[in-house]
Amino acid sequence: MTTSLPSLIEQAISARAHLFEPPHERAFRLFNGFYEGYPDLALDIYGRTLVIHHYADDPAVNRSVIEAAVTQVRSALDWLRAGILKTRNGSSQEEKRGRLLFGETPDTRIKEHGVWYPLQLTLNQDAGFYLDTQNLRKWLIENMHGRTVLNTFAYTGSLGVAAMAGGASRVVQTDRNRQSLNLAKDSYSLNGFPVRKRDFIAGDFFPVIARFKATRELFDCVILDPPFFSTTAKGRVDLEHESARLINKVRPLIHDGGLLITINNALYVSGADYMRTLEALCRDGYLSIRELVPVPQDFIGHGQPGKPITDPAPFNHSTKIAILDVRRKS
Repeated sequence: MTTSLPSLIEQAISARAHLFEPPHERAFRLFNGFYEGYPDLALDIYGRTLVIHHYADDPAVNRSVIEAAVTQVRSALDWLRAGILKTRNGSSQEEKRGRLLFGETPDTRIKEHGVWYPLQLTLNQDAGFYLDTQNLRKWLIENMHGRTVLNTFAYTGSLGVAAMAGGASRVVQTDRNRQSLNLAKDSYSLNGFPVRKRDFIAGDFFPVIARFKATRELFDCVILDPPFFSTTAKGRVDLEHESARLINKVRPLIHDGGLLITINNALYVSGADYMRTLEALCRDGYLSIRELVPVPQDFIGHGQPGKPITDPAPFNHSTKIAILDVRRKS
């Protein structure tokens, strides 16, 4: 028997009740439809703003369902002040990036682990702040004191911001999208961190990495969080087939005794397959797996009637996060 969406949302709200305490500044996934029984929808909370992601192939379907879901959530969470609907297959960029469903002003910042992050929730098709890497941000806060960090594919820079909050001596943020990097700068300002122009590099990954190699600049930690697929005139990113190649690109930039944080979010790469890739890279003795960082349970969902496309084990989600220790060749 199929459980109705209102019942599924009610169960999701009940399971996450511990996240609803004032002052309502945090961000989290309220309902993961793929795992919790309704794959067309995901509901996120950013401060006091509800963000609905509509994934159906036909954007015309689910209209009444979405209206009912909004009514239900607003009744349960009466502190919400705005709601946005992002339609993946919408007919316009506005629909894809998000249109306002209720309220007037969506939240412009959230706080996580004591750190402020700015928001522009309708700037891109996603929300610009990834909820699945929350535990990694906490890990960075706890482990980056005094270290130099290179955050590649930084996007809006939240991982680098977390490293700064943890007392990193320097963080270099690099991404192709200058507008996204500007959000990282805004986050520095929100938290009172100095904004050094040279530490924000707008450029393609491949020539940026090549320049660092040419100048022999090394870092204590490199974060590698690429999209699952991207191609430019400078190179290709393909996490399904070529994740090892990207890791080998950045290995020469890490000090002896340093760290490499690698993230693979390709749905069709199982956890076992990714572990085999990492273990193969470790065979020469210059890399070793220190730990795996799980995705927060609220992001995955509770009850989980849905099954992932591939088994993520030993990771707990298709966003597979590994911390590697690095030794340099003499």
